[in-house]
Amino acid sequence: MSRPGKIRYGRKSLAFQWLIGACAALVLATQTQAEVLRIDWIERQVSPPPVLSNMAAIPSGLGLDGARLAERDIATTGRFTGQSYDLHETVVAPDADFLKAAKSTLAEGARVLVVKAPAPDLLALADLPEAQGALILDAYAQDDALRGADCRANVLHTAPSYAMRTDALAQFLLKKQWRKLVLIAGQLPEDLAFTAALKRSLTKFGLNLAGEKTWDFDANMRRAAAAEVPLFTQDLPAHDLLLVSDEPGDFARYIAYNTWVARPLAGSEGLKPVGWSGVVEQYGAAQLQNRFREAAGREMQQADFAAWIAVAALGEAFTRTQSTDPAMLRTYMLSDAFRLAGFLGRPLSFRNWNGQLRQPIPLVTERAVAALAPLEGFLHQINELDTLGVDAPESPCTAFGDAR
Repeated sequence: MSRPGKIRYGRKSLAFQWLIGACAALVLATQTQAEVLRIDWIERQVSPPPVLSNMAAIPSGLGLDGARLAERDIATTGRFTGQSYDLHETVVAPDADFLKAAKSTLAEGARVLVVKAPAPDLLALADLPEAQGALILDAYAQDDALRGADCRANVLHTAPSYAMRTDALAQFLLKKQWRKLVLIAGQLPEDLAFTAALKRSLTKFGLNLAGEKTWDFDANMRRAAAAEVPLFTQDLPAHDLLLVSDEPGDFARYIAYNTWVARPLAGSEGLKPVGWSGVVEQYGAAQLQNRFREAAGREMQQADFAAWIAVAALGEAFTRTQSTDPAMLRTYMLSDAFRLAGFLGRPLSFRNWNGQLRQPIPLVTERAVAALAPLEGFLHQINELDTLGVDAPESPCTAFGDAR
């Protein structure tokens, strides 16, 4: 015969196990009933142009690695709010039909998309009849026209525009009183876009170019730089700083320390205005950097951060609205109530006149942050972040209505 004490203990044990089982069932039921936000990553792979050096290979997961990390980050919060996320990935090869893949993704139920694609593909996707009720976040294309005359109401931008980056650089030049400026510009489409934005920024802040040259070499600069670059730069006017427009990072590396007159370098090389860099460490950024390095095995780049912040913004909107409806998410993200911590020292928000994410721009060297724009002293009547990029009164974007 069993002792009474043991009988009582056994009953308590059974009751305890039942309680644990009931709690587990409740958690499971809650997870089953949790609302799921489907997020679709769609990427157009682009074959890089021929370059003078193949030392800096483009990471295979550039951008996508940031989206994956953000999905894990917001899923952690979702476990407490009863929400979950489902990240779908579509990567389109350079020679494949991007629109066909986009239509297929939309037909499968995609309504919230984070896109890494050049401007023509992004616009073609945004203009699809199937995408008119969708919410598209551009995490790659920096073209100013996408925030201007070619803006689309269903597209928001987490990639900084060329104008935002060049405005940040111009603020720094003015702060340093470097007024004698010259420019060497490449001729690839990205170079031309950066050059146009740079000239606009210099005019905006009362600066101008004393001289300009076009880079048209096609020789192997790894062997010829020490001989060719001094001659190429010999006839440039006297200057405080040499600006370089070389967005693919092709030739500018060979200009540094090889010019006829030794001067600082800025733009696409030297001091660079970027949306993000592996050297950004303040405001808790080191934690994000460490998580990314652990997940991806490399440094976080601008495209990774743009994808990370896009997914993080969707997570914030989903948490606040408790809705997966693209229209409700968009309305909240464009509202004054939306604020997002982005490890850049200021709360981030979207401009309601063109869908661009307001964000500080780090000015970085290879190993450190030199400054974080907007710089002190550059004021704005509403938000100092709007000193970077095209402001509301001058914006040609009409797709968002009269939000000014």
